[in-house]
Amino acid sequence: MVSKSFTVVLSVTIIHLVSGMTFMTPESDTPPTSTPDTYPLGDLIHAALRSKEYLGESSGTTTNPTQAVPGLGRAESTATVISPGLLTTALSSSAASHTGARNPMSPLSIEEETTTTLITTTTITTMHVPVQCNATLSAMDDLVESPDAASTSSFSPLECTYSITVYAGYGVEMQVKKVNLSKKESLTIMGYGGLGPELLANETLMREGQVIRSTSNQVYIHYRSLQQTNHGVFSLHYQAYLLSCPFPLSPESGGVTVTDIHPGGQAHFHCDPGFQVRGHEMATCVNATVPRWSTPEPQCVAVSCGGWIRNATVGRILSPPPPSVSNHSNGSNLSCHWLIEAKEGHRLHLHFERIAFDENDDKLIVRSSNSSLSSSLFDSDLDDVPERGLLSEGSTLYLELTADSSSIPLLFSLRYEAFDDEHCWEPYMPHGNFSSSDISYQLGTTVTFACSPGFVMEQGSGTIECIDPSNPHWNDSEPVCKAQCGGGLTEASGTILSPDWPQSYSKGLDCVWQIHGNEEKRIELDIQILNIRHTDVLTIFDGQDLMSNVIGQYVRSRERFQVVSGGSEVTLQFQSDPDDSTFISSQGFVIHYREVEPNDTCPTLPRIEFGWVTSSHSSNVRGSVLTYQCQPGYDISGSDIVTCQWDLSWSSSPPTCTKVQQCPDPGEVVNGARSVRPETGFAVGTLVRFSCNQGYQLEGPSQISCHGRDTGTPKWSDRSPKCVLKYDPCPNPGVPDNGYQTLYKHSYQAGETLRFFCYEGYELIGEVIISCVPGHPSQWNNPPPFCKVAYEELLDDHNLEVSQSLDPSHQILSENIALAIILPIILVILLIGGIYMYYSNVCRLEWKPLFWKSLSHTHSYSPITVESDFNNPLYEAGDTREYEVSI
Repeated sequence: MVSKSFTVVLSVTIIHLVSGMTFMTPESDTPPTSTPDTYPLGDLIHAALRSKEYLGESSGTTTNPTQAVPGLGRAESTATVISPGLLTTALSSSAASHTGARNPMSPLSIEEETTTTLITTTTITTMHVPVQCNATLSAMDDLVESPDAASTSSFSPLECTYSITVYAGYGVEMQVKKVNLSKKESLTIMGYGGLGPELLANETLMREGQVIRSTSNQVYIHYRSLQQTNHGVFSLHYQAYLLSCPFPLSPESGGVTVTDIHPGGQAHFHCDPGFQVRGHEMATCVNATVPRWSTPEPQCVAVSCGGWIRNATVGRILSPPPPSVSNHSNGSNLSCHWLIEAKEGHRLHLHFERIAFDENDDKLIVRSSNSSLSSSLFDSDLDDVPERGLLSEGSTLYLELTADSSSIPLLFSLRYEAFDDEHCWEPYMPHGNFSSSDISYQLGTTVTFACSPGFVMEQGSGTIECIDPSNPHWNDSEPVCKAQCGGGLTEASGTILSPDWPQSYSKGLDCVWQIHGNEEKRIELDIQILNIRHTDVLTIFDGQDLMSNVIGQYVRSRERFQVVSGGSEVTLQFQSDPDDSTFISSQGFVIHYREVEPNDTCPTLPRIEFGWVTSSHSSNVRGSVLTYQCQPGYDISGSDIVTCQWDLSWSSSPPTCTKVQQCPDPGEVVNGARSVRPETGFAVGTLVRFSCNQGYQLEGPSQISCHGRDTGTPKWSDRSPKCVLKYDPCPNPGVPDNGYQTLYKHSYQAGETLRFFCYEGYELIGEVIISCVPGHPSQWNNPPPFCKVAYEELLDDHNLEVSQSLDPSHQILSENIALAIILPIILVILLIGGIYMYYSNVCRLEWKPLFWKSLSHTHSYSPITVESDFNNPLYEAGDTREYEVSI
């Protein structure tokens, strides 16, 4: 609120007549107008102050939709308070004549003319109305900013409202880019479109960088400033984001699995064994201003033998658990009764999901009333199981079950749905899903069914319609999705399930599946679940028939693994033993397949944390081996060697490296004992104390502790001690000349040994090893050895041989040997000489030239004059010496 004062001066010509005083208006350039004879002074002043021309107010529009702020120089609406004025009078003859001449309304006969000036001081108090600045935003991404200070009045409070609306199913995510407000300013962010207004943030909770999210698609931002100048600033960036349904609560004694929490996602509820779902098993996230689940969370109620279900909507009746002798006086017999009661005006549909019991001993009767005396709609002894289910005549169904113990277990599941006279019941399709043109299933609604991957549709139509206004029902029964025993598959990807999955397969099956892919592709099989009996076999062939190469053959259970074919076709065969007398239900198998690019290598394995891997080949071809190792301080868990097998699968999964949290066992102490605290393991912080038996003393620390390290394995604080006899030690006997000891010490405890060695060229004389014999004092068992030059012995051996050669007995033996060699040589020479003489006398002339020619012929080879390297009679090789003796 601002107070302003200014002075308004009004000049009024007052003519004082005899009969009274008359106020005259001042003449202007505009033509005169007739006015009433009399106007009160207060009314004239008040009318002048209220005039728009007087105040200077003018209307106008703004081109900025977010800022409707008047421009500079424009006046604001005012509220006016007029203060009393000041009246002054002056006499002037000239003034009187001038006024009288120009005013035609003046009287002709004037005795005296008086001019009076009325000066009024007016105080005007102005109350400013806040300027409105509004904007409506619908973009999915935009910026909201405070009004620009240059376009606002310097003395104008502000009040702005920004409305943001995005598509249904989306929320508004807003980040505070800038905020700087005073105490006289407020900024409020509200969310609308939900159950009611929701305060998201205000100026006290707002910080730069803060992210604000709405739970609906509508947000309002309200800014108000009472400051006259220096308005605060703010900047908010918003964008639309996809809203989601809240995560559904798991029912007590049950659970829930969710495919997606965004619109279109589904939540599937299930109960623990011994409990059944009461309500809808599936809910869909519906797109709305605030996304919500199509149905409330169901309840898990205990499976009981009979009961009364009031206000039934949808649910199941399951086979009761086996009876207990302690709870039933008639032994193992069962007699259960259920009464299902819907709301008035509704009917019930009963669908037989599964039923298996002994036809001779078990019986189920369904009646369309609340009494066991009413007529039956179904009797298991007389009727076949109706594929399309049963319809009640009224709002109730009565079920009777009698059962006796037998070799066949009692198994059944009955699903009921309530509906009124204008709707059909909710369809049901296990192992599949359906889409409906109307989720309330009114007349004319069509429902289209589809089976889950791996299942095939049987017994029904893929599309049904709600017909007959007088008795609404579907024109056909819901189809059944069943896992087949074999078949041909040509899709690029798909699923193969064991027969009757998720129920157990039967005995005596022989199923064959053939997968035909693109010729340029390979087939990858992802065996997610494999749990069959040891007498049943699953075989995978790398080809189009059973004569192809076998990739793998599997029995029992196995963890998830993958197999890749070598070609574009794969054949699978599953055989269950027909003669197994100990048949036990097994889970079966789930196999996903898909086409992949040709690759003759095993898939790349992930890196292991805190370790590394080395490969025998540059790529993971068949036969390549990966060797895994862990960093210091980590132990490997699993196989450290993994091989790429022929079927392009790894022999095992990669190992893991786990942190070593304990020290190795320090070992027991000989002739002593140890105590470990704590007793289990040798974790970090473990303390081990040692003690020795009587007659022994501890050599080393009496206790050691396990310490952890940042890098490497934990380590003991010291080495483990030893228990030695309590005897004086043996002093070191000294090192022999030209030799040395091992483990040189000043003293040796009783029982320790000492070993000696000699340098090369010397030999050890004495004991190589001596021991310290305990005693008082302890002594060595032998004197220390010494080292002797090895050449002295060699020379002694040479002198011995020479002396032996000079012995007389040895000389006679040498003479005999010489005669035995020389005599035969002399005889040969004499024989050759006689022959020569004979021929020289008889044939002198004939033979002489030839003979002498042959004798005078020189040999073609020159004599060898090079000295042999073997003339030296002495050779050395290590410590071995050899001698050459000439005879």
